[in-house]
Amino acid sequence: MAAPQGRRDEILARAAALFARKGVASTTVREIADEVGILSGSLYHHFESKEAMVDEIISTYLDDLRARYKEVMTAGGDARTRLHNLIRVSLETAFDHPHATEIYQNDANYLRGLERFSYLKNVTREVQSTWMSVIESGIAEGSFRSDIDTKIFYRLIRDAIWLSVRWFEPTSKYPLEKFVDDCVSIFVDGLRARP
Repeated sequence: MAAPQGRRDEILARAAALFARKGVASTTVREIADEVGILSGSLYHHFESKEAMVDEIISTYLDDLRARYKEVMTAGGDARTRLHNLIRVSLETAFDHPHATEIYQNDANYLRGLERFSYLKNVTREVQSTWMSVIESGIAEGSFRSDIDTKIFYRLIRDAIWLSVRWFEPTSKYPLEKFVDDCVSIFVDGLRARP
């Protein structure tokens, strides 16, 4: 008999918060069970292992991110527009999946060492390739500076965006869209070609 979806979702949500706070390696099955108020062994009625929980949390986040990136790239536009939209969907996805974003940022290197997560290398390359193609298009269009190493720019903007989930909290006075606009202004306007 399949486990009720609501219970699975509750377990994943609580486990994600623990993984984000303590790290995947440091979080035990017992702690997850305690957090949801069940016996450790009962978790195995819902998930085959701790890694299966992490995999579901991370893969859901990454599938969402990649789908949103595909929409941005399919919509087209000039490089500045596509970069703006990549920043926007990256932040939206990070705020839709805050714990998964932190887990990925904090534990990706650890997870890549586990066979179950071998797919992370390809996802990382795909994400980087998306950003790099937009940055390189901007340089080719003459709208972005050509004197900045594209990988350095990508890494700076990636970390600024995805790690902002740790400290940025949207409010009515400073909503997510304003944060997106400010990120674009800082990074994109700072990249504009000099006259």
